[in-house]
Amino acid sequence: MKNLSNKRILVTGGAGFLGSHLCEKLLAEDHEVVCVDNFYTGRKANIKHLISNPYFEVVRHDVCFPLYIEVDEIYNLACPASPVHYQFDPVQTTKTSVHGAINMLGLAKRIKAKILQASTSEVYGDPSVHPQTEAYWGNVNPIGFRSCYDEGKRCAETLFFDYNRQHKLRIKVARIFNTYGPRMHPNDGRVVSNFIMQALRNEDITVYGDGKQTRSFCYVDDLIKGLISLMSTPDQFTGPVNIGNPTELTILEIAEKIITLTESRSKIIFEPLPSDDPLQRRPDISLAKKTLNWEPSVSLNEGLRSTIAYFRQFV
Repeated sequence: MKNLSNKRILVTGGAGFLGSHLCEKLLAEDHEVVCVDNFYTGRKANIKHLISNPYFEVVRHDVCFPLYIEVDEIYNLACPASPVHYQFDPVQTTKTSVHGAINMLGLAKRIKAKILQASTSEVYGDPSVHPQTEAYWGNVNPIGFRSCYDEGKRCAETLFFDYNRQHKLRIKVARIFNTYGPRMHPNDGRVVSNFIMQALRNEDITVYGDGKQTRSFCYVDDLIKGLISLMSTPDQFTGPVNIGNPTELTILEIAEKIITLTESRSKIIFEPLPSDDPLQRRPDISLAKKTLNWEPSVSLNEGLRSTIAYFRQFV
């Protein structure tokens, strides 16, 4: 029998990489979950194992249009998150971030729900401060190829805080740093998925620039725990809060590690660095440690092994 204290929770982008893991975790905690997705980058395969759960519901819907539903909490994850997908239709990417935020905030206001925005480390752009704290305002090119995503997410944060100030809406804002794990799209153009697929096929591994640019990679299970912890904080805490792994590696180190773990015959080749590609990215997670009592626990080797095992089915 369902515990009456458990919630009915809406997850936009619920069939995506992060969204499907979040839906799974919330169901495991005995909540009812409504997964909303237009399946532009989300995939039914990501949630097929959840369909038989009587407390799981799927709604095909684009958040650029209003949604009328009754829930207790909203996690707004809807937006293409990889450069390949968000640059394919940049106008729609901006609409998803901005119109989507407006529609979900409007819904939250009407039904008095608490709402969490999945923002991104991309709001920091190519940072001149390292590591990045939540107080840093960022260094973003507003007219570049990545701007549809970067500025769309920055505008969404603005909307969230204005709804909080103007309408007293209960908001949470998470700035998500690079996340990886099973259910990433094999062709999404991100570093980990690209390198793993190339390594499993024994193809040349493409490193852009000299490979000395750095990233920090958080395993998906750790990230989801961080989002749920943020949602459960007292109403007066809004964030933004960095959710990511502070262990920093160069792109070249990641490529070499994946070659070793896959026992691949791949060679590393170098291509020119794309415009506006950040040279450094590492979260300062002091606030998450203090306020959420959260920090990542899955090692990169452990997480990569799980991710590699998942990607073998596509080779």
